[in-house]
Amino acid sequence: MSPETTHAATPNAPPRNEHTHGRRFGSWQEHHGWSAAASLRRLASRPLGSLLTIAVMGLALALPLAFYLLLGNVQKLGDALGQNETISVFLQPGQTAQQARMLAQQLGDRPEVAAVTVKTPQQGMDELAKMQGFTGALQTLDDNPLPYVLQLQLQPRAQASAAALEQLVTDARALHGVDLVQDAGSWRQRLDALLGVGNRAVLVLASLLALAALLVVGNTVRVDIASRSEEIGVLLLVGASGAFVRRPYLYAGIWYGLFSGILAAVLAVLVEFALAAPVAQLSHAYDGKLQIGGLPLWLLLAVPLAAAALGWLGARLVSAWQLRRAV
Repeated sequence: MSPETTHAATPNAPPRNEHTHGRRFGSWQEHHGWSAAASLRRLASRPLGSLLTIAVMGLALALPLAFYLLLGNVQKLGDALGQNETISVFLQPGQTAQQARMLAQQLGDRPEVAAVTVKTPQQGMDELAKMQGFTGALQTLDDNPLPYVLQLQLQPRAQASAAALEQLVTDARALHGVDLVQDAGSWRQRLDALLGVGNRAVLVLASLLALAALLVVGNTVRVDIASRSEEIGVLLLVGASGAFVRRPYLYAGIWYGLFSGILAAVLAVLVEFALAAPVAQLSHAYDGKLQIGGLPLWLLLAVPLAAAALGWLGARLVSAWQLRRAV
């Protein structure tokens, strides 16, 4: 072949490095597909052991979801009860209706107060008369000893902080003509403190159970690698890379995590359905004001993905350690 012919044919031929790179990428992609399918078949070949591993991981991951659901609904219960949170201001005996209205207007101008209701002594007497056991005692009274009562309807907690409400109570007690201020909001502060502890406990529990799931995957992969040590040794002798050898085990960890995450999400949904009937009765007792919600959809979808990543991490750490020992 003449130099001219060689020179003319060269521009039309693909570069050698691009051709080699394409073949390597195709082989890499093909081995990923084979590893995913082979690891899934291996899980199916031992159904009892695979199901036990997935069940243990699924239960471990479902527990934080159940606690998260419980805490979220307790928070909503507190919000629903807090919508009717009031502060009762009892005036001194002998205060007139005009003085009660003036104090009501003064307290109603506070930004923490949504509305003020003035309860007259006669209204208080009528409420006592409706209570069992008070009718006979009230008939013996010559006059009405009850004072005016101002009921302060508070703003939602998003707009009224705990410090502002505490200052409101202090200022109300200092007003002229006020005898007693009854604040029922301390229970809400205790509830918020308990919810803070609960949220931190859920985070700690989720971290510990995630670590447990990682260890379960790691131990399962370790046993699998140990049972195939001779096959792995042959692959390493013929020049297979570490990434090539551990790839099927990484996919096994992904499958374990994915299936356990799906199981955890299903268990969390079943818990929601189990609580649906008593929750509906509780909501009916509060005239429909209590809206109990379930786990958000994004969380249910994120759990299998996070569990798959967790399974991959456990398999990656253990397989790398096992292969270093085999070399």
